[in-house]
Amino acid sequence: MDVSQYLEIFLDETKEHLQSLNTEILNLEQDPENSDTINEIFRAAHSLKGMAGTMGYKRMQALTHDMENVFSEVRNGTIKVKGNMIDILFKCLDALEEYLNAIQASGDEGTNDNAPLIKLLNEVLESKGSGSEAAPKAEKHQDVSGDSVPKQVVVHEITFDETQKRVLNEALRQGKNVYGITVKVQETCILKAARAFLVFKSLEALGEIIVSDPPVQDIEDERFDLEFSLVFISDSPLSRVVDAVKHVSEIEDVQGSVVDRQKLVYVSDGDNMDVELPMASDKNGSMEAVSAERQAVLQTAGGTKTAEKKTQASKPVVNRTVRVDIEKLDVLMNLVSELIIAKNSLVSASGGERGNSSGFNEQIEYLESVTTNLHESVMKVRMVPIESVVNKFPRMIRDLSKKLDKKMELYMSGEETELDRTVVDEIGDPLMHLLRNAADHGLETAQIRKESGKPAIGSIFLDAYQDGNNVVIEVRDDGAGINTEMVKNKAVSRGIITVDQGENMSEQEIMNLLFHAGFSTADVVSDVSGRGVGLDVVKSKIEALSGEVEVKSKPGIGSTWTIRLPLTLAIIQALMVDVGGEKYAVSLGSIQTIEDISPSEIKTVQNKEVIHLRGIVIPLIRLSGVLDVTSKKSPEDNMTVVIVKKGSRMAGLVVDELMGQQEIVIKSLGRYITKCKVISGATILGDGEVALILDTNALF
Repeated sequence: MDVSQYLEIFLDETKEHLQSLNTEILNLEQDPENSDTINEIFRAAHSLKGMAGTMGYKRMQALTHDMENVFSEVRNGTIKVKGNMIDILFKCLDALEEYLNAIQASGDEGTNDNAPLIKLLNEVLESKGSGSEAAPKAEKHQDVSGDSVPKQVVVHEITFDETQKRVLNEALRQGKNVYGITVKVQETCILKAARAFLVFKSLEALGEIIVSDPPVQDIEDERFDLEFSLVFISDSPLSRVVDAVKHVSEIEDVQGSVVDRQKLVYVSDGDNMDVELPMASDKNGSMEAVSAERQAVLQTAGGTKTAEKKTQASKPVVNRTVRVDIEKLDVLMNLVSELIIAKNSLVSASGGERGNSSGFNEQIEYLESVTTNLHESVMKVRMVPIESVVNKFPRMIRDLSKKLDKKMELYMSGEETELDRTVVDEIGDPLMHLLRNAADHGLETAQIRKESGKPAIGSIFLDAYQDGNNVVIEVRDDGAGINTEMVKNKAVSRGIITVDQGENMSEQEIMNLLFHAGFSTADVVSDVSGRGVGLDVVKSKIEALSGEVEVKSKPGIGSTWTIRLPLTLAIIQALMVDVGGEKYAVSLGSIQTIEDISPSEIKTVQNKEVIHLRGIVIPLIRLSGVLDVTSKKSPEDNMTVVIVKKGSRMAGLVVDELMGQQEIVIKSLGRYITKCKVISGATILGDGEVALILDTNALF
């Protein structure tokens, strides 16, 4: 069995444990006496240590081992939690994350020296009174618990085939030692199969394993609870065999007994011949007796296995979730996409027969229902809470508070809001930039806040919620707001705009300059800001996800950065329109209403066409001009206008004809066709024709 097959599981589990440690240590800093938090930290560190040891990552194992020693002393009450200790623990977590990144990139943890961190951890132990050295010993004793030979042994019933029986009898005839070994792993163990593999590897160095219960394949597939038993032939003494198993971490108990020929009990249940392994004498010569309960089992062996099977069958199902590779979900999504295209083809082909063939029509409707439900089910599988992304931000804000010497708190809501997995994986960096921007540029120092009549501690808010077919994420602060005059002067000095352009720009247009590549209002470049590579990254990332980002600010009150993202990037409901004889798709998520407008209702404001609709002035965008095609309608005809919305702004798209609503599959245009921002992709219609998908956000 190769441990490399567990690498993906190790990476996923380690990320979860590191995130748990980050969160719980932050909680511990706020509430140092919370025993539940301390126990959760200890369990996460212990599991992380065991996993790293199993996979052979010695640096991770050594560092987490010493961290666990500190947590053990905190749990025992020997060490009190203080700020300096929390800083050291966070440095250790940063080092573990670097190891994890190296493993993910190359399969190896790298050569980063963790000796300085281990020294700091040992200083924490030594500086907190007596008993600091006891923790490693106690922990080590816990990992390899028990004497070299246990006082009590659980006897398991193991079935042998004829070959195994001959090997067993031949070993006994030659005077070799035959041992019955029962191994129990800890309840907190994550990779039980990997633990069993290390046990097998340790034993194979000392002898030969004849048979195991459950079978080896079941153990490799982790189809066992916490215990497994095996029969082992060796020339080594029992104490050495047991010690070899005990040195595998996360093994709770090892029980072993010597089996001699006279004490083998063969039990027949009609078809199978079973070998019972009663106790033989231990190293001190005392005799271990088979319990009365087991003696009764021996007498009724025929019913034993049936009873055991019934017991196993009645156990409740514990694990209701599985980890699925995102590539497998992508394959499934592509198949669903092809099914929807096939459905659209059938709908198109049956267009002329719908009035004559009700049966065919019913089948089409049934297929449409099935594909829609299948699409929704696949999307639900792909949807994950954004909690996995935002959970790392409280730690980041804590570090920024110390680095910038500003007092601040992060308040989060809507962490359970779900997004497509591919979107969630990409929004981490944009959110990080916005939060760092709020901490550095948005919030004032404690002194300035007091002079302004504000609380000394600044507040940053991260809110997420679903709005129709979109998810909205807001980053707000109660800082000084954006000084548009300063932004304008910086833009002029950097040559981004001219003085005349600046005079004619609205406040919102000036604030949008913050998204310009290379633009920064910081006077000094630091490791937090000043390089001008933050907000332009946010904008490009979000737009690549078919989303949008905007900023609003009030001087002295604060700023709000709003990100709006689609729930999915694969299949959408769209309105099909005709412009100049070509078919285009517009996402229903951005459409507010559809209006029939006469030419007389069109007004001109600053040389731009607008309409006045229910008290709102809405600019018109003639798609025939944007797409450089000739409209089929004459100027005297009434116009069909599709009203679309981007944040708080609206616009009217003038189209030639509406063709109806349709579920479409988004296909990429490829990396070579990236110049046209108005087109976000393409779709294949039922008749095989290709229709382009309009990006309404780019039209504003």
